[in-house]
Amino acid sequence: MSSTDPLPTLLLVDGHAYAYRAFYAIRSLNSPEGAPTNAIYGFIKMLQKMETILRPTHRLVLWDRGLAAERMAELPEYKQQRSPTPEDLERQFPQIEGWLEAAGIAAWSQAQTEADDWIGTYAKRAEASGWRTVVASSDKDFMQLVSDRVGLYNPNDKTERVWTAAEVEAKTGVQPDQVVDWLSLIGDAVDNIPGVSGVGPKTATQLLQKYGTIEALMSRLGEVKSESQRSNLQASVEQLQRNQRLIALQTSLSGGPALETLRIESVDATRRERLVGMYRQWGFRSLLSELGLPWEGPDQGMLL
Repeated sequence: MSSTDPLPTLLLVDGHAYAYRAFYAIRSLNSPEGAPTNAIYGFIKMLQKMETILRPTHRLVLWDRGLAAERMAELPEYKQQRSPTPEDLERQFPQIEGWLEAAGIAAWSQAQTEADDWIGTYAKRAEASGWRTVVASSDKDFMQLVSDRVGLYNPNDKTERVWTAAEVEAKTGVQPDQVVDWLSLIGDAVDNIPGVSGVGPKTATQLLQKYGTIEALMSRLGEVKSESQRSNLQASVEQLQRNQRLIALQTSLSGGPALETLRIESVDATRRERLVGMYRQWGFRSLLSELGLPWEGPDQGMLL
């Protein structure tokens, strides 16, 4: 995907996922005043790397702002097992968002709405406009969005390629439009969604390869040879329907910035001045160097 491609390419970034990834990738980094800056620095460098590889024409960072009320009503335990955000990371979120604003990088969030649903919404908006989209996240839920115009950039994939339906099938054994059913059968421990007892990834793949969908599987349950499988599936009818509703991304949310406003523009003098001030405050020597400026602060500490 190149910047000269006639089709716009939208990069959708899972903000919290990358902030967490940056925080744990760089274990210790502080400003000259001693404030933690590891997540800030890592986030900036990750975004720079993505843009160098993917060459998008447009971009948007999406943030979580609470859990969807509909999912909590379906399953009160939804995502409730997750540990609280580390304090040192929590302190850096406003600074990351401030850097995005200063750099002219669009970001969006909405109260009681998960970033996943906004990513799904923007992927569909761009697809409907004939654009290409790349979703940057390691979250397996996004495999359901993959199409001829929507790909995944998984930071855990060392090849740094954009996943298509072929990579989704290689990973799961099913097509993107079967991913919701596949995850509904096996469950999702990350989101605290239980699957069907005795049905793991391999079994779920075999069932969907044969029957296509959960609905078709349940209508032909008598064909399932294993008695225990039949029994477990029969006992899980309502659970599977609930799982489908929990795992399927919302793709028609209203609001948010218009696609046309997300175009990547060069940093003007005003924005450059703001970024210089931030980099000096945080002690980011390498980022100042990228702007052609020397570091003029103290040399002690881990300053990058």
